[in-house]
Amino acid sequence: MPLYIVQNDITSMRVDAIVNAANESLLGGGGVDGAIHRAAGPQLLAECRTLGGCRTGQAKITGGYRLPAKYVIHTVGPIWRGGGHGERELLVSAYRSSLELALANRCETLAFPLISSGVYGYPKDQALRVAVDTIADFLLSHDMTVWLVIFDRASYTIGRQLFAEIDAYVSERYTAGQWTAASCPAPGSLDQAPGHLEGSFSRMLLQKMDERGLTDAQCYRKANLDRKLFSKIRSDIHYRPSKPTAMAFAIALDLPLDEVREMLEKAGFTFSHASVSDIIVEYFIAHQNYNIFEINEALFAFDQSLLG
Repeated sequence: MPLYIVQNDITSMRVDAIVNAANESLLGGGGVDGAIHRAAGPQLLAECRTLGGCRTGQAKITGGYRLPAKYVIHTVGPIWRGGGHGERELLVSAYRSSLELALANRCETLAFPLISSGVYGYPKDQALRVAVDTIADFLLSHDMTVWLVIFDRASYTIGRQLFAEIDAYVSERYTAGQWTAASCPAPGSLDQAPGHLEGSFSRMLLQKMDERGLTDAQCYRKANLDRKLFSKIRSDIHYRPSKPTAMAFAIALDLPLDEVREMLEKAGFTFSHASVSDIIVEYFIAHQNYNIFEINEALFAFDQSLLG
């Protein structure tokens, strides 16, 4: 099921559960913790007092009270002490414990903040990498929709070297005007390609899945797509996807660039150097990186529409 990266206030998310980046006392604090307690009201603190705190890397659950979410899952991330004191393992555990607790409480939708990246000092690009890797790994075997909620873009960074490499790659290839990362054009072109072949996208997709031995679940999870959407493709041979959906399936199938172009054309779209989004995807294909979650990190960083 999908992982989305969104810019929003986590207290406004209408999901089954939101995750609170708490401290070990669970009695409230600053940042996300304080915002969640203020939005939920005093009953949240009253319930937290009954829990006896929470160890770093673990998670506990309460009601959501005045929040749109039914539950709040409180987890404690590590304080950054240079990276040599088990911080990464504890951060992975905080995400994993929260996901497992949500699953145990039959939550189908869940929203996370970027844990430990505020006053706890975890480097934001590394915190993002742990978050995406851990959530993505969980979603490859569980049906749950997860949002990673970024309060503002100033708090969101991918690795400096990766950002610089993608920026240079786009600058060399972008053909619709002067490109700068600080002033992104509108997300990728959805211009229809000439000669669209009705129904052929679904046939091509299912054929390539069979060639690669992919099950339906493996394919839609690798594509960061919902099971219900995939069932439409199985039941309608004339299904016509959006461009981000078609691109997501091409990534899930690990297609080389020429076959990605062919798959998009079957859906009625072009792969174009007039689209910043397309060039970013091309960068990852050229580097043989078909991890759709990492691709979406980069698309979000460059203010482009995500895949899936």
